Amino acid sequence: MADTATAPERMTHKTKSIAQLLQTRVQQSPDREAYRYPVGEEWRSMTWRQAGERVRALAAGLLALGIEREQRVGILSNTRLEWLLCDLGILSAGAATTTVYPSTPAEDCEYILVDSETRAIFVEDSGQLKKLSSRRAALPLLKWAILIDGAPEAKDKDWVITLADLEGRGAKHLADNPRAVDEAVAGIDPKHLATLIYTSGTTGKPKGVRLLHECWAYTADAMVAVGLWKDDDVQYLWLPMAHSFGKVLMAGHIASGSVTAVDGRIPKIVDNLAVVRPTIMAAVPRIFEKVYNKILEGAKQGGLKQSIFEWALKTGKAGSKVRQEGKEPGGFLAMKLKIADKLVFSKVKNRFGGRVKYFISGSAPLSREIAEFFHACGILILEGYGLTESSAASFVNRPNAYQFGSVGFPMPGTELKIAKEDGEILIKSPGVMAGYHNQPEQTAEALTADGWLKTGDIGEISEKGFLRITDRKKDLIKTSGGKYVAPQFVENTLKTSCPYISQVIVHGDNRNFVTALITLDEESITKWAKEKGAGGSYAEIVKSEDTKAMIAPFIEQANEKINKWERVKNFAILPKDLTIDEGELTPSLKVKRKVVEKKYATLLDKMYEGSVADL
Repeated sequence: MADTATAPERMTHKTKSIAQLLQTRVQQSPDREAYRYPVGEEWRSMTWRQAGERVRALAAGLLALGIEREQRVGILSNTRLEWLLCDLGILSAGAATTTVYPSTPAEDCEYILVDSETRAIFVEDSGQLKKLSSRRAALPLLKWAILIDGAPEAKDKDWVITLADLEGRGAKHLADNPRAVDEAVAGIDPKHLATLIYTSGTTGKPKGVRLLHECWAYTADAMVAVGLWKDDDVQYLWLPMAHSFGKVLMAGHIASGSVTAVDGRIPKIVDNLAVVRPTIMAAVPRIFEKVYNKILEGAKQGGLKQSIFEWALKTGKAGSKVRQEGKEPGGFLAMKLKIADKLVFSKVKNRFGGRVKYFISGSAPLSREIAEFFHACGILILEGYGLTESSAASFVNRPNAYQFGSVGFPMPGTELKIAKEDGEILIKSPGVMAGYHNQPEQTAEALTADGWLKTGDIGEISEKGFLRITDRKKDLIKTSGGKYVAPQFVENTLKTSCPYISQVIVHGDNRNFVTALITLDEESITKWAKEKGAGGSYAEIVKSEDTKAMIAPFIEQANEKINKWERVKNFAILPKDLTIDEGELTPSLKVKRKVVEKKYATLLDKMYEGSVADL
C-alpha cells in the first residue's frame, strides 16, 4: 500500500473568488438558464443575467445597511433559491456568510451568532425569526434581520425588513453609487474570510470553520479540471446549504454554467426527480440505502417477477464487473444487458428521472454493496470525501476511473499522505480552512505547523491511488479483549444485509463483545407486519418478539461476513427512528453516536447483562 497519492489531472488557478466567478459567468452566458425553482407546485426558471441582477441588488442592499468587508451576515433558512442568491449577495458585498441550519434550536442560534459577531441575518420566515426575537437581548451586534417570506410585525419593524425591502435599498444605493458592488468584488483578497460554517458536530458546541475566498475559488477550479459538470447538465440540489457539501455544489454549478434545480423539501424529492429529470445529483448514503431496500423488498414477490429480477441483477453484476475493468460488455452479455435494462433496470432509472449520468455520494460512508448494486442496474454512484475543514471537495471517484469502496483520487491541487504511526489521513490544499473561529487551541490540534489538516479519519491508499476510509479515529472501538472494531464497517454490513434496517449504532468499547442498537424503516416493517396479520402501530410492531425474531437471521447473515471479534452478539430495536429534531442525527443525516449511546445507556448496559428491558 502507498502512503501518498495525487490527482491524475492538472488544474489551472484562475478564480479569485466566487463573487468574481459569478460576474464572469453572467458576462459569458447571460441568457442561458441558471436556476429552476418551485413556486407552489409550478417550476419556474431564471437566467444568469436575472440571477446576477438580484445578487447585485442584494449585495448593494447590504452595503447600504453599513455591512463592511469580512463582517458576518447569517443565513437561517432551508435550501431554496433565495439561500443561494443571498449567499452570493453576501460574498459580492465583500462580507462573509455565517451558515445556520434551520433545525438549530434558539440557544445554539444565539451561540453561533454571538461567537461569529454576525451583524445581519437572512431569515426564512416568522417561525425562524422567533428564535432570534426570543434571544435578541443577548445579540447586541445583530442589527438587522431580513425576512425571505412574510412581513415583519409592528413590534419588530425597528430591526426586521423584507427581502424586497433590502433589494429596494440596494437599487437606490446603486443609483447613487453605480460601481459599489463592482468595487466590493474587485477588492476581495483571496485571504479574506468568505464563510463561517459551524460544524453540526456529534458532541459539544459547534466550531466555526473559517473558510476563505481562496478555499471556494479552489474548489471551483478543481471541479472544472475534473470535469464533473458540463454546461448542459441539470443538477438537482436539495442538500442543506448550511453544510459544506451544498456550498461546493454551488461553486461547481457556477463554474460550469450548467442548470441547478433547487428545492430543499426532502419529502418532495421523489416527485421532483420526475419533473426535474436531473443528469447529476449529489446525495448522502441514506438516500441510496432507502431506495436500495425498497427495490429489494419490492422484488420479493415470488413467481416469475422475482425470477426475472434475480436474473437481471445477476446479468447486471456481470456487466458491472466488465465496466469496473474499464471495458464495455460485448457479445452475448451485451445482448442480455439490453433485455435486463428493458425489463428491470429502466424502471430503477426512472425512479431518478431517467437521465442521471451519475450520482455523487458524500458526507458519510457508502456501502460498497450498495454502490455495486446500483452499478449493476446501470447507475453509477461516484463516492467522494472531504470535511468542512477542507471545503468538502477533497477526493472523488471519476466517471471514467472509479473503485467501489473507495472515495477516489485526490482533487487536483490536494496533497494526501497517511500518517505512519496510526494511519490517519492528512490533507493539504488551498481548500483547507484558516482555522477554527476564536479557538486557537483546537486549531493547533487540527492543523500541523506546516499546514496539514489532521482529518481524524483512518484510511489506506490502494496501489492504483484510490483512497479508502476505514473508520473514524475517535470512533474505533476497543473491546475489553484488546481487539479493535471499526463500527462503520460493521454498521454498513448490517444495513446492507437487512432491507428493514434504517439505522445501526454498534457499541462495545471496553466491553467483552459487540452489541447494536437498531431502528427499522417504518414503511417496510409496517408492510411486513400487515402481511403477517400482525398490524398495530410502529411502536407496537418494533416491540414485538416476532419482529426481533425476524431480524435475528439477518444479523447472523451479516456476522458471517465479518471477523469473529466484530460480530454482534446482542441487539435491541429502538421504539422509533433517529431524527434531526431529537438531536440524534446531524442535518446531513450522520448519526450522533455519543448522543444515542447516552440516551439509551440503560438499554445498552442490560444487553451486556443478558436481559433487555422492555422499552
